[in-house]
Amino acid sequence: MKTVLITGTSSGIGNETALHFAKNGWNVIATMLCLDQGKSLKGIPNINCYILDVTSTESIEAAKTQIMMDHNTIDVVINNAGVGYRSFVELSDDHKINDIVHINWLGVVKVCRAFIPVFREQHYGQFINISSIAGLVNLPLGSFYHSTKQAVESFSECMAYELLDFNISVCTVQFGNAPTNFQGKTIKFEPAGVHSYTKMMDKITKLLHKKTSKNTKLKPLIVSKLLKIAENPSKNFRRHTIGFDANIMKTLRYILGYRLFNRVIRLFVFR
Repeated sequence: MKTVLITGTSSGIGNETALHFAKNGWNVIATMLCLDQGKSLKGIPNINCYILDVTSTESIEAAKTQIMMDHNTIDVVINNAGVGYRSFVELSDDHKINDIVHINWLGVVKVCRAFIPVFREQHYGQFINISSIAGLVNLPLGSFYHSTKQAVESFSECMAYELLDFNISVCTVQFGNAPTNFQGKTIKFEPAGVHSYTKMMDKITKLLHKKTSKNTKLKPLIVSKLLKIAENPSKNFRRHTIGFDANIMKTLRYILGYRLFNRVIRLFVFR
């Protein structure tokens, strides 16, 4: 029976992924900030929950020590933990910027760094790093979220070269707005007093909620694709794009180039 470690499993895609892998015969190491947040996973066969804060090297090492005492091997690590932050650069907050950088990007870096020695000693393993379509295209109010996801893309591709000799594969996964509580939990800075900012924030927020509500089939598509990737690791670095929205945005960006794509987005947002 294979074993997968998944970060950020207390809710959303991480929670659904943990349940899906367990249902399909995998041992699941489900990590989260607080065990009370993972009540939906308790008592599920094949799922073991651990406290792990991806922003803390000490927390990661403590979790790793306990995990490796409980499990002989780990086949796959899915870096899923992430947060959103929608703000204008002018009005951004240092604390919120630090949070999103430390969770979305450095969290991936630190978890990979911790478990590379495990994979290297086993001489096999796979890192699946959850990015976003935000890692491939740039959209309004995404200065911070998109930056972290593009950092995950670059980091993952570079790391993949380093790990080729050890039979360790690396891939990223991008998708659009799935109907989870992610958008509801996304921190949004209210641009009081700046009419242009207020107008743009309202429009982007409505567009995202509208798209999210329509993507009813995306969540099961994501978790089934993650299982398929885990069961069929690729030796070469790969980017997996899931869902109509993500694929159409990726295709448009490729066909149009950044100048025409930028014009289309501007017309769509400011019309």
